[in-house]
Amino acid sequence: MTALATRERSPRLLQYISFVSTLDRFSMPPMLIAMARDLGAPLSAVVNAAGVYFLLYGLMQPLWGMVSDRLGLVRTMRIALLLAAVCSTAAAFAESALSLGVARGLAGACFSAAVPASLIYIGDTVPAHRRQREVTGLMTGVALGTAIASTGAGALAQFASWRIAFVLTGVISLLLVFALGRLPQPALVRAHASLLAPLVAVARSGPTRLVLVLAFVEGAVLLGSLTLLPPAVEAAGVSASVAGAVTAVYGVAVLGFARVVGVLSRRTHASRLIALGALAAAAACGLTALSRSPGMALVAAGLLGLAWASMHSSLQTWATEVLPEARATVVSAFAGALFLGSAVAAVLVGGLAESHRYTEIFGLAAALAVPLGLFATLGRKRWIRPEGEPGR
Repeated sequence: MTALATRERSPRLLQYISFVSTLDRFSMPPMLIAMARDLGAPLSAVVNAAGVYFLLYGLMQPLWGMVSDRLGLVRTMRIALLLAAVCSTAAAFAESALSLGVARGLAGACFSAAVPASLIYIGDTVPAHRRQREVTGLMTGVALGTAIASTGAGALAQFASWRIAFVLTGVISLLLVFALGRLPQPALVRAHASLLAPLVAVARSGPTRLVLVLAFVEGAVLLGSLTLLPPAVEAAGVSASVAGAVTAVYGVAVLGFARVVGVLSRRTHASRLIALGALAAAAACGLTALSRSPGMALVAAGLLGLAWASMHSSLQTWATEVLPEARATVVSAFAGALFLGSAVAAVLVGGLAESHRYTEIFGLAAALAVPLGLFATLGRKRWIRPEGEPGR
């Protein structure tokens, strides 16, 4: 394989990985009500099953990061995707909310290696001044996965069976296990004296701790809002397929805004991109608190897409740069904090969702987006890039 072919194939495979991981993750929200009805379980129990997915998705991130330092990034991704294929398929045969929660939780634990490993791969192989563009390039896979999951899963839940969605993600994951055999393996550049050494380095770094706290809050605001948007719209009286189609706008928005952010990142400081995303998140949650009509939800989903492309990609890029000597652990912990925040949010508002108190849920998310934006913007503006990570 030529060097040019290698460079062209690598980002494409990484986009496929982010696609299937996102497809699996976002196929569940449009199907929550249908799954609860089919399993004969309360909605809160199925929401908690989704929360277990995000919880294990988050908690397993640091472990996968340390494993990748030992086994290598490509080998780690292949092992994780193979296990994810088995667990995702098993979820399709769940007969209770408990068995669904177990299968989905294990799938989340396995899929959790996918996107962080892709980010670490970029961090290890792409110069610092190009990383924002490469990271936003991963948004293509995220956007397509979100859009297809939102529309396809909702349609499957209404016209066929929600179980088909999990079989599909299992099959795609298995195919990627074989495709990743052609992805070049970067050299193992981090050799720690022990498995705890990178965790100690992370704990001692003030800027790194700030990035992880911001990721936790962002997960509660962005992912928490996106998870509950389909059932909120459906509770207003529309079908699951319509609710899923409305939130598919999020995926389209991420795809469009990612390209814009990639261009802006060449001449705009990351702190301004974070501020833009935080404003979009606050506006999206505030609008949804006022109304869950399909039209309002469409606008809110678009704003959430802008927030993800602008704020999240900037924080994600920051995570690849803040502590280079422990990059794998930081990026994995970042993703872990993000989804841990989402899981905590799902558990805390599960009862409110059961009672259809969506005004309170999205009002709280809007209020939380304001300090998130302030601290993230000021923190990124004042941060000084460490030596060995040349920027613009």
